[in-house]
Amino acid sequence: MRATTLRGTRYAFSDLKCLMAKASPLRSGDCLAGVAAGNATERVAAQMALADLPIGTFLQEAVVPYENDDVTRLIIDRHDASALAPLAHLTVGGLRDWLLSDSATTSRLAAVAPGLTQKWLPRSARFAAIKT
Repeated sequence: MRATTLRGTRYAFSDLKCLMAKASPLRSGDCLAGVAAGNATERVAAQMALADLPIGTFLQEAVVPYENDDVTRLIIDRHDASALAPLAHLTVGGLRDWLLSDSATTSRLAAVAPGLTQKWLPRSARFAAIKT
């Protein structure tokens, strides 16, 4: 379970799938499926909680089961866990900060690139911006 407190209210999210659904922009399909945030404040709380997750979480907890989805299998099978290891402890916001720091040299970026997925980089910017 993930939780965050915003304006004195504690918001809890049962799992990564729920957290990601509630952090996403409002969509009619999510509303019909009953997975959308109940209001804008809950959405922001979910986005803040998501920004605080270590990036390694996204590979440890597949939102769509590996066995049921070709895209999930492709991402996991092509992912290089050893390349991610130096950054796996970073939050999504921490990844953004690292990418913008002087520590992210060309050689270090090349070394960790096989460990990053295409979705983390834009998300790190979007959710970290929300958090700040």
